[in-house]
Amino acid sequence: MSDSYKGYRGEALDVLKNFQALVWSDVVITTDSGVFKGIILPRSETADSHHIVLKLRSGYNIGISAKRVQDIKVEGRKEAHYKIPEKEFPYDPAKPKVKLLGTGGTIASRLDYRTGAVIPAFTPGELYGSVPELADICNLETEKLYGVFSENMGPEQWIGTALAIGREIEKGVQGIVVGHGTDTMHHTAAALSFMVQNSPIPIVMVGSQRSSDRPSSDAALNLMHSVKTAAESDIAEVMVCMFGPTSDEYGLLHQGTRVRKMHSSYRSTFRTIGDIPIAMVSREKITPLRTDYRKRRNDRNVKINTAFEEMVSIVYYYPNMKPDIIDSLTDNGYKGIVIAGTGLGHVNKPLYPALKRASDKGIAIYMTVQTLWGYVQMYVYDTGRDIMDLGVVPAANMLPEVAYIKLGWALGQTKDLEEVKKIMLTPIAREITEREPSNGYLIYQGGLPEVEEFISKYWK
Repeated sequence: MSDSYKGYRGEALDVLKNFQALVWSDVVITTDSGVFKGIILPRSETADSHHIVLKLRSGYNIGISAKRVQDIKVEGRKEAHYKIPEKEFPYDPAKPKVKLLGTGGTIASRLDYRTGAVIPAFTPGELYGSVPELADICNLETEKLYGVFSENMGPEQWIGTALAIGREIEKGVQGIVVGHGTDTMHHTAAALSFMVQNSPIPIVMVGSQRSSDRPSSDAALNLMHSVKTAAESDIAEVMVCMFGPTSDEYGLLHQGTRVRKMHSSYRSTFRTIGDIPIAMVSREKITPLRTDYRKRRNDRNVKINTAFEEMVSIVYYYPNMKPDIIDSLTDNGYKGIVIAGTGLGHVNKPLYPALKRASDKGIAIYMTVQTLWGYVQMYVYDTGRDIMDLGVVPAANMLPEVAYIKLGWALGQTKDLEEVKKIMLTPIAREITEREPSNGYLIYQGGLPEVEEFISKYWK
């Protein structure tokens, strides 16, 4: 098919040909439900044959059913050859040096509507062209470590990123930003929290929920907030920097071991669980919310420890779970199992023999709670005590994903299960806290008068 109708077929193609409306035409489409103005975009070859895709003047894309089109008026055409603007990033000796390490994801990327591919804006010049405010904050250098979707991040990438961070700290940068896809960013944040210890500078992970070509994109603000944190903050921790409220007011800095992605599409998707965030960050200032964080130092000393055992699994318990789930991990050579159990840390009795068999074979087994908030408390009921007698160790209030990462890291240090237990239950980066603060568990139920009144003050 000619690029004039790139990706279109079937009834959608017939409609476009009937009105001589080519891809990239600026059009007014009249349908039985209204009039829409915008640019006809190409379609993926795997897309359906029933819709015409239009980029509205507002910047949003919509699909229009071909059968509902009554008329298409072509007002012009300009074929797009998408290129991210690039300008030389200005150097200012008075500003701090920040290194941006890229692993993938949509941060500062745009969709190439001609090819359907995502174009990353990644060189300093591209980032400056897209977000010129970055030059007001720092001298930015970039390095692409990986170009993968976050679901493909794993031990190889965690280790490579940790080693790269160590190299940059040794070189003397004032802060590090790690661009990352949002889906597994909290896993990588936990891995870096254990692999990079006692950092003298901020290490800030950042992503975006929506690509830069969308009017509602969070990419630019997240970048500005993360770079400002890396350049100016005195918080020398592994952090995740993303939107605070879903408005554009400020971002939040979350502890790398207490953060989790909690919504599939909201820009304010990341939450600190069982605690409060470290700080708020806006374009103007950084406002700490607590004082017990590690402070920035002038030395270049950092501990990089990337040993990791990959044969670790996480199992989400559900009613009527069969023992073959645990048996299969045992039979396939797994060295560690993290269970996200019910309530205070429970599983059903049919699993007991399988857990005992796994423990007898030297597999490290740790219990967390699928409620996310709260502590494993296996002394309360007989069932919990029975499970501990099988060799399962309660993991306090570690989040399940964090316990999974830490167990892999702990088993990378030693295969002695008592030493593993000591490592697992000794806090390194606030993955275990002595108690959850009273404001560390706030989930408001919409619809209630007092909640709606509160939300109305902030929802925009």
